[in-house]
Amino acid sequence: MNAPLPLQPTPEAAARPATVVCLSVPFDLKKIFGGLDDARLVLRDPEEIERPEDVTAALCWNPADDAFDRFPNIRLAASIAAGVDGILACPSLPAGAVVTRVRDDAQADLMAGYAAFAVLWHHRRMGDYVANQAARKWVRSFRPAAPAAVPVGVLGYGLMGRAVARAVAALGFPVIAAARSGGEAMPGVEIVSGPGAIETVAARAKILVNVLPLTAETRDVLNADLFAKMPEGAALVQIGRGEHMVEDDFLAALDAGRIGSATLDVFRQEPLPENHPFWTHPRIMMTPHKASDTSREETIRQLGLALDQLEAGLRPDAAVDREAGY
Repeated sequence: MNAPLPLQPTPEAAARPATVVCLSVPFDLKKIFGGLDDARLVLRDPEEIERPEDVTAALCWNPADDAFDRFPNIRLAASIAAGVDGILACPSLPAGAVVTRVRDDAQADLMAGYAAFAVLWHHRRMGDYVANQAARKWVRSFRPAAPAAVPVGVLGYGLMGRAVARAVAALGFPVIAAARSGGEAMPGVEIVSGPGAIETVAARAKILVNVLPLTAETRDVLNADLFAKMPEGAALVQIGRGEHMVEDDFLAALDAGRIGSATLDVFRQEPLPENHPFWTHPRIMMTPHKASDTSREETIRQLGLALDQLEAGLRPDAAVDREAGY
C-alpha cells in the first residue's frame, strides 16, 4: 500500500493563493468541486481568467485538444481521478507540465469490493438465478467449484490491481497477477511480469479482471487473440478503460462461448448508446462506470498537496511517468 500523503500544506504555500483553471469537455469541474476551494486555491473556468499567462495549474478530465493553448505556463495538470490518459493524449499539454493522478486508498478499496462482488457473481452464476427468478423457475442443479479450484487473473498490479488481488485472494481464490515489472508479494497472489505476462495470466484464469491503465501498449488489449487464449467459458470483469476492449471481438467471443459471461463497467463510448448490443445481452452485467470513485474533498486535497510540493521544488508524490502513461 502506498504511504499516506501528508495532510497539511506548508505555511509558506498556504499563504499564497493559487488560481487553478478547470479544463474538461464532459464535466463542469468548477460546479462539481466548487465550494471546496479556499483562500489558497481558487478554481476558475477558462473564460473567467483575465491573465492566462499567470496560471500555472489546471484541474482536468478529458480536456479539449486546444485546452492548454491559452495557458502556456501550466506546470501542473492534475486529474480528478486515477486515470490520466485523457490528459496525456491532449495535443496542447505543455511538454514540461507535471501530470498527477488521484492516488486514493479508499477508492482502491471500492474498486476491490466491486471486483470481489463480480468474481463471486460469475463464480456462483448469479446471473442464471436472476434469470430463473424472472421466469419463476426453481433450478438447483448448479454445483459451484470450491474457490481454490477457480484461478482469478488480474491484469494490472498498481494501486488498484493490488487492492483487487488482495480482496479476491482473501475469498480463497488463487490469484495470478500480470505486472509490468514485479510488485508487492502477498499471500495467495502469484505475480507474472515481463513480456507475455498478460497472455500468460489470461490463459490460466477462469475469471479475468482487467484493471490495467490505458497506454499505447494496452489499448485494444482485450481482443480476439487474447480471448482465444482464455479457457473455454471463462468470465471477464472489465473495470479498466473502455478503450482496452475491442467490442466486436468481445461480442464474437461471448456469442461463441469462449467467454461465458462478463461484467462491464467501462465502455469505449460513454454514456453507452441506447441501441448498443451490450444492453440486452443475457450474459452481460453492466454498471455505468461506477466501480469506484474518489471523494471531491480528497481530489482537492491532493491537488493542493501537489501545488505545495511543486512550490517547494519537489516532484509531487502523485506525479505519473508521462512516457509510461501511469
